[in-house]
Amino acid sequence: MALLAAGTALPQAKPVAPPSQKSAPPAGVVAAVNTPILAPPGPAYHPPLDQTLVYAAQWRVFPAGTITLKMEQAGKELRVVGSADASGAIGLLYHVHDRFESFLDPTSFCSRNASRNMEEGFRRVNMNITFDYQRGKAILDQKNLKKNETRHTENEIPRCVTDVISGIYYAGTLPLEAGKTYSFPLNDGGKTVAVELHVEAREQIKTPAGTFKTIRVQPDAPREVFKDKPKMWIWYSDDAARIPVQIRVRMAWGMMTFTLSRVDKK
Repeated sequence: MALLAAGTALPQAKPVAPPSQKSAPPAGVVAAVNTPILAPPGPAYHPPLDQTLVYAAQWRVFPAGTITLKMEQAGKELRVVGSADASGAIGLLYHVHDRFESFLDPTSFCSRNASRNMEEGFRRVNMNITFDYQRGKAILDQKNLKKNETRHTENEIPRCVTDVISGIYYAGTLPLEAGKTYSFPLNDGGKTVAVELHVEAREQIKTPAGTFKTIRVQPDAPREVFKDKPKMWIWYSDDAARIPVQIRVRMAWGMMTFTLSRVDKK
């Protein structure tokens, strides 16, 4: 999931100071009991159901591949499905063929389950995260297909948390007033972390899918989510659907941009 994961950090809250006899957790890693609960989407938000968002990826000035995202109703839950594929010269240099999905509660946007099948370079990894709120645990099961190794871990979570994929949509449900910062907990199978979402400005963005009035936000996630701490921006459409129109990530090895190329409707 290198193409998408490079551009999917998200949101947060400040940890409460632990008792003096205990060591403090790393910055941004929050004890489950101190992590704020997610606010449910407001009535003005209308999720972009049954729309496949197709993005063209670009590394510096070179075409790099294609990303897709789609939200749909799945029984009593919402399901987010997506893909990331490298192509062209970039694809020849570094193979990427990823598939991922996430299930969430439509009333609260609390994540229920998240899974990924990743082919990146020579790496082949399948992972599944179950969010067990009754036990207060995020349960990660991961298998490295190349090395035939398995991993099982359990970490504490608060009463409601988002994951990296569904978190892109959750961030769009917030009021997003310019100059404000919003926060919520995020879990990607490890420790629950705090991510801050800074709302920077309104801009008009021209894409192959059309010209959009947008709200630009800058998510800030700790190293526990992305080791090389990239800087990231997301442009959401300034309407009730809050479609992510463009995502830009500045990494140590260059800038990646994901621009909406078209919207396929069911």
